[in-house]
Amino acid sequence: MTINYETLANWRFPEKTQTYGWKDTVLYALGIGLGADPMSRDELRFVYEPWLEALPTMAAVMAGPGFWIRHPATGIDWANSLHGEQEIVLHRPLPPTGSVIGRMCVESLIDKGPGKGSLLTTRNDLRDAATDELIASVYATAFNRNDGGFGGPGGSRPPVHPTPERIADHVVDLPTLPQAALLYRLNGDDNPLHAEPAIAIGAGFRMPILHGLCTYGIAGHALLKAACGYDPKRMKSLRARFSAPVYPGETIRTEIWQEDATTFAYRCSVVERDIPVITGGLMHTRG
Repeated sequence: MTINYETLANWRFPEKTQTYGWKDTVLYALGIGLGADPMSRDELRFVYEPWLEALPTMAAVMAGPGFWIRHPATGIDWANSLHGEQEIVLHRPLPPTGSVIGRMCVESLIDKGPGKGSLLTTRNDLRDAATDELIASVYATAFNRNDGGFGGPGGSRPPVHPTPERIADHVVDLPTLPQAALLYRLNGDDNPLHAEPAIAIGAGFRMPILHGLCTYGIAGHALLKAACGYDPKRMKSLRARFSAPVYPGETIRTEIWQEDATTFAYRCSVVERDIPVITGGLMHTRG
Protein backbone atom coordinates (compact mmCIF):
# COMPACT_ATOMS: atom_id res chain seq x y z
CA MET A 1 0.00 0.00 0.00
CA THR A 2 1.21 3.51 -0.80
CA ILE A 3 0.43 6.87 0.77
CA ASN A 4 -2.76 8.60 -0.32
CA TYR A 5 -2.04 12.29 0.17
CA GLU A 6 -5.59 13.38 0.99
CA THR A 7 -6.08 10.56 3.49
CA LEU A 8 -2.84 11.13 5.37
CA ALA A 9 -2.78 14.94 5.23
CA ASN A 10 -6.28 15.03 6.74
CA TRP A 11 -5.81 12.20 9.20
CA ARG A 12 -8.23 12.53 12.10
CA PHE A 13 -6.72 11.88 15.50
CA PRO A 14 -9.04 11.21 18.43
CA GLU A 15 -8.65 13.67 21.27
CA LYS A 16 -6.54 12.04 23.98
CA THR A 17 -6.80 12.74 27.70
CA GLN A 18 -3.95 11.64 29.93
CA THR A 19 -3.98 11.76 33.70
CA TYR A 20 -0.52 11.35 35.16
CA GLY A 21 0.82 11.02 38.67
CA TRP A 22 4.19 11.33 40.32
CA LYS A 23 5.27 7.83 39.25
CA ASP A 24 4.76 8.71 35.57
CA THR A 25 6.84 11.86 35.94
CA VAL A 26 9.59 9.96 37.75
CA LEU A 27 9.55 7.12 35.19
CA TYR A 28 10.14 9.61 32.38
CA ALA A 29 13.06 11.20 34.23
CA LEU A 30 14.62 7.82 35.04
CA GLY A 31 14.19 6.79 31.41
CA ILE A 32 16.47 9.58 30.20
CA GLY A 33 19.03 9.02 32.93
CA LEU A 34 18.15 11.39 35.77
CA GLY A 35 19.20 10.05 39.13
CA ALA A 36 22.48 8.62 37.86
CA ASP A 37 24.20 10.65 40.56
CA PRO A 38 22.43 9.65 43.79
CA MET A 39 24.01 12.62 45.60
CA SER A 40 22.75 15.27 43.18
CA ARG A 41 19.93 17.27 44.76
CA ASP A 42 19.35 18.91 41.36
CA GLU A 43 18.61 15.56 39.69
CA LEU A 44 16.63 14.39 42.73
CA ARG A 45 14.09 17.15 42.07
CA PHE A 46 12.87 15.16 39.07
CA VAL A 47 12.87 11.64 40.56
CA TYR A 48 11.79 12.13 44.19
CA GLU A 49 8.15 12.89 44.89
CA PRO A 50 8.43 15.29 47.89
CA TRP A 51 10.25 17.88 45.74
CA LEU A 52 8.97 16.78 42.35
CA GLU A 53 9.14 18.89 39.20
CA ALA A 54 8.47 17.79 35.63
CA LEU A 55 11.17 17.87 32.98
CA PRO A 56 10.10 20.16 30.12
CA THR A 57 10.81 17.48 27.48
CA MET A 58 8.23 15.16 29.08
CA ALA A 59 5.66 17.13 27.08
CA ALA A 60 6.90 15.26 23.99
CA VAL A 61 5.53 11.91 25.24
CA MET A 62 2.19 13.05 26.66
CA ALA A 63 -1.38 12.54 25.40
CA GLY A 64 -0.29 11.24 22.01
CA PRO A 65 -1.90 8.62 19.76
CA GLY A 66 0.84 6.02 20.20
CA PHE A 67 2.52 4.35 17.24
CA TRP A 68 -0.28 5.40 14.92
CA ILE A 69 1.65 5.14 11.63
CA ARG A 70 1.33 1.35 11.84
CA HIS A 71 -2.33 1.74 10.84
CA PRO A 72 -2.58 0.22 7.33
CA ALA A 73 -4.60 3.16 6.01
CA THR A 74 -1.63 5.54 6.43
CA GLY A 75 0.18 3.76 3.59
CA ILE A 76 3.49 4.26 5.42
CA ASP A 77 6.19 1.59 5.45
CA TRP A 78 6.50 2.03 9.21
CA ALA A 79 9.57 -0.20 9.62
CA ASN A 80 11.50 2.27 7.46
CA SER A 81 10.15 5.45 9.05
CA LEU A 82 12.66 7.40 11.11
CA HIS A 83 12.18 10.24 13.57
CA GLY A 84 13.73 13.21 11.77
CA GLU A 85 13.01 16.32 13.85
CA GLN A 86 11.46 17.29 17.16
CA GLU A 87 10.44 20.57 18.74
CA ILE A 88 8.51 21.57 21.83
CA VAL A 89 7.23 25.06 22.55
CA LEU A 90 6.31 25.50 26.20
CA HIS A 91 3.61 28.10 26.75
CA ARG A 92 3.79 27.55 30.50
CA PRO A 93 5.56 25.06 32.78
CA LEU A 94 4.35 21.47 32.73
CA PRO A 95 2.88 20.52 36.13
CA PRO A 96 4.44 17.46 37.81
CA THR A 97 1.01 15.80 38.10
CA GLY A 98 -2.36 16.45 36.53
CA SER A 99 -4.52 15.80 33.47
CA VAL A 100 -3.84 17.05 29.95
CA ILE A 101 -5.73 16.85 26.67
CA GLY A 102 -3.80 16.23 23.45
CA ARG A 103 -5.26 17.58 20.21
CA MET A 104 -3.12 16.42 17.33
CA CYS A 105 -3.12 17.19 13.62
CA VAL A 106 -0.94 16.73 10.55
CA GLU A 107 0.94 20.00 10.12
CA SER A 108 2.53 19.19 6.74
CA LEU A 109 3.23 16.28 4.36
CA ILE A 110 6.06 16.73 1.85
CA ASP A 111 6.66 14.34 -1.07
CA LYS A 112 10.37 14.37 -1.88
CA GLY A 113 9.85 12.19 -4.96
CA PRO A 114 10.36 8.56 -6.05
CA GLY A 115 13.22 6.94 -4.17
CA LYS A 116 13.63 10.02 -1.93
CA GLY A 117 10.96 9.43 0.69
CA SER A 118 8.61 11.87 2.37
CA LEU A 119 8.46 14.15 5.42
CA LEU A 120 5.46 14.06 7.74
CA THR A 121 5.12 16.71 10.47
CA THR A 122 2.50 16.56 13.21
CA ARG A 123 1.57 19.05 15.93
CA ASN A 124 0.10 18.02 19.25
CA ASP A 125 -1.32 20.82 21.40
CA LEU A 126 -1.39 19.89 25.08
CA ARG A 127 -4.03 21.66 27.16
CA ASP A 128 -4.85 21.54 30.83
CA ALA A 129 -7.91 19.28 31.12
CA ALA A 130 -9.45 21.44 33.85
CA THR A 131 -8.90 24.92 32.39
CA ASP A 132 -8.23 24.28 28.66
CA GLU A 133 -5.12 26.47 28.95
CA LEU A 134 -2.45 25.68 26.37
CA ILE A 135 0.59 24.15 28.06
CA ALA A 136 2.77 23.07 25.13
CA SER A 137 2.84 22.56 21.37
CA VAL A 138 4.76 19.47 20.31
CA TYR A 139 6.04 19.14 16.73
CA ALA A 140 7.46 15.90 15.33
CA THR A 141 8.74 15.18 11.82
CA ALA A 142 9.10 11.64 10.48
CA PHE A 143 11.30 10.78 7.49
CA ASN A 144 9.55 7.96 5.64
CA ARG A 145 12.47 6.52 3.68
CA ASN A 146 10.48 4.31 1.29
CA ASP A 147 7.40 6.49 0.81
CA GLY A 148 8.05 9.12 -1.86
CA GLY A 149 6.49 9.65 -5.26
CA PHE A 150 2.81 9.51 -4.24
CA GLY A 151 1.91 12.79 -5.95
CA GLY A 152 1.93 15.08 -2.93
CA PRO A 153 3.39 18.60 -2.82
CA GLY A 154 7.16 18.96 -2.81
CA GLY A 155 9.28 21.20 -0.65
CA SER A 156 11.52 20.93 2.38
CA ARG A 157 11.53 21.64 6.09
CA PRO A 158 12.90 24.98 7.35
CA PRO A 159 16.70 24.90 7.64
CA VAL A 160 18.18 24.02 11.01
CA HIS A 161 19.95 26.59 13.13
CA PRO A 162 23.63 26.91 12.13
CA THR A 163 26.14 25.46 14.57
CA PRO A 164 28.75 28.03 15.69
CA GLU A 165 32.31 27.36 14.58
CA ARG A 166 33.92 28.52 17.84
CA ILE A 167 34.65 26.35 20.87
CA ALA A 168 31.53 25.47 22.84
CA ASP A 169 30.75 27.37 26.03
CA HIS A 170 29.63 24.16 27.78
CA VAL A 171 30.22 20.45 27.16
CA VAL A 172 28.09 17.88 29.01
CA ASP A 173 28.68 14.11 28.72
CA LEU A 174 25.78 11.87 29.77
CA PRO A 175 26.00 8.06 29.52
CA THR A 176 23.05 5.85 28.58
CA LEU A 177 22.25 2.45 30.06
CA PRO A 178 22.39 -0.74 27.93
CA GLN A 179 18.69 -1.22 28.78
CA ALA A 180 17.80 2.43 28.14
CA ALA A 181 15.49 1.75 25.17
CA LEU A 182 13.59 -0.96 27.06
CA LEU A 183 13.11 1.43 29.97
CA TYR A 184 12.23 4.45 27.85
CA ARG A 185 9.55 2.57 25.83
CA LEU A 186 7.45 2.41 29.02
CA ASN A 187 6.61 6.07 28.33
CA GLY A 188 4.34 4.90 25.50
CA ASP A 189 6.44 4.35 22.35
CA ASP A 190 6.21 0.61 21.73
CA ASN A 191 7.84 0.61 18.27
CA PRO A 192 9.59 -2.78 18.14
CA LEU A 193 12.54 -1.14 16.37
CA HIS A 194 13.69 -0.21 19.87
CA ALA A 195 13.28 -3.66 21.41
CA GLU A 196 13.29 -6.52 18.90
CA PRO A 197 16.69 -7.36 17.33
CA ALA A 198 15.27 -8.96 14.16
CA ILE A 199 13.22 -5.86 13.30
CA ALA A 200 16.15 -3.53 14.00
CA ILE A 201 18.49 -5.63 11.82
CA GLY A 202 15.87 -5.75 9.07
CA ALA A 203 15.78 -1.95 9.11
CA GLY A 204 19.56 -1.77 8.67
CA PHE A 205 20.77 -1.39 12.27
CA ARG A 206 23.09 -3.76 14.14
CA MET A 207 20.83 -3.83 17.20
CA PRO A 208 17.73 -2.07 18.59
CA ILE A 209 18.31 1.67 18.64
CA LEU A 210 17.49 4.30 21.25
CA HIS A 211 14.30 6.28 20.70
CA GLY A 212 14.93 9.65 19.11
CA LEU A 213 12.83 11.19 21.88
CA CYS A 214 15.11 9.61 24.47
CA THR A 215 18.14 11.22 22.80
CA TYR A 216 16.14 14.46 22.71
CA GLY A 217 15.35 14.18 26.42
CA ILE A 218 19.01 13.60 27.24
CA ALA A 219 19.93 16.71 25.24
CA GLY A 220 17.25 18.59 27.19
CA HIS A 221 18.79 17.35 30.44
CA ALA A 222 22.24 18.60 29.37
CA LEU A 223 20.83 22.02 28.48
CA LEU A 224 18.79 22.21 31.67
CA LYS A 225 21.95 21.45 33.65
CA ALA A 226 24.41 23.73 31.85
CA ALA A 227 22.23 26.64 30.73
CA CYS A 228 19.17 26.71 33.01
CA GLY A 229 20.59 25.89 36.42
CA TYR A 230 18.20 22.90 36.55
CA ASP A 231 15.22 25.30 36.61
CA PRO A 232 12.60 23.78 34.23
CA LYS A 233 10.59 27.02 34.20
CA ARG A 234 13.37 28.70 32.21
CA MET A 235 13.10 26.46 29.13
CA LYS A 236 10.79 28.00 26.52
CA SER A 237 11.45 25.88 23.40
CA LEU A 238 13.76 23.12 22.24
CA ARG A 239 14.37 22.05 18.66
CA ALA A 240 16.44 19.15 17.29
CA ARG A 241 17.22 17.41 14.01
CA PHE A 242 18.28 13.80 14.38
CA SER A 243 21.25 12.90 12.19
CA ALA A 244 22.15 9.38 13.34
CA PRO A 245 20.83 6.77 15.77
CA VAL A 246 22.19 6.14 19.25
CA TYR A 247 22.74 2.60 20.50
CA PRO A 248 21.84 1.97 24.14
CA GLY A 249 24.93 2.06 26.33
CA GLU A 250 26.65 4.85 24.40
CA THR A 251 27.60 8.25 25.85
CA ILE A 252 25.94 11.37 24.47
CA ARG A 253 28.06 14.54 24.44
CA THR A 254 26.16 17.84 24.21
CA GLU A 255 28.09 20.92 23.12
CA ILE A 256 26.34 24.20 23.92
CA TRP A 257 26.91 27.73 22.61
CA GLN A 258 25.25 30.74 24.21
CA GLU A 259 24.35 33.25 21.47
CA ASP A 260 22.54 35.82 23.59
CA ALA A 261 20.73 36.02 26.90
CA THR A 262 17.96 33.62 25.83
CA THR A 263 19.31 31.74 22.79
CA PHE A 264 21.47 28.61 22.91
CA ALA A 265 22.71 26.52 19.99
CA TYR A 266 23.70 22.93 20.65
CA ARG A 267 24.93 19.74 19.01
CA CYS A 268 24.96 16.17 20.31
CA SER A 269 27.38 13.41 19.36
CA VAL A 270 28.15 9.85 20.42
CA VAL A 271 31.52 9.79 22.15
CA GLU A 272 32.32 6.16 21.34
CA ARG A 273 31.82 6.55 17.57
CA ASP A 274 32.56 10.29 17.27
CA ILE A 275 29.49 10.97 15.11
CA PRO A 276 26.81 13.68 15.45
CA VAL A 277 23.35 12.44 16.45
CA ILE A 278 21.58 15.82 16.82
CA THR A 279 22.53 18.75 14.61
CA GLY A 280 21.30 22.33 14.40
CA GLY A 281 19.92 22.18 17.91
CA LEU A 282 18.33 25.33 19.31
CA MET A 283 16.94 26.25 22.72
CA HIS A 284 15.21 29.46 23.75
CA THR A 285 14.84 30.34 27.42
CA ARG A 286 12.77 32.81 29.36
CA GLY A 287 14.75 35.83 30.44
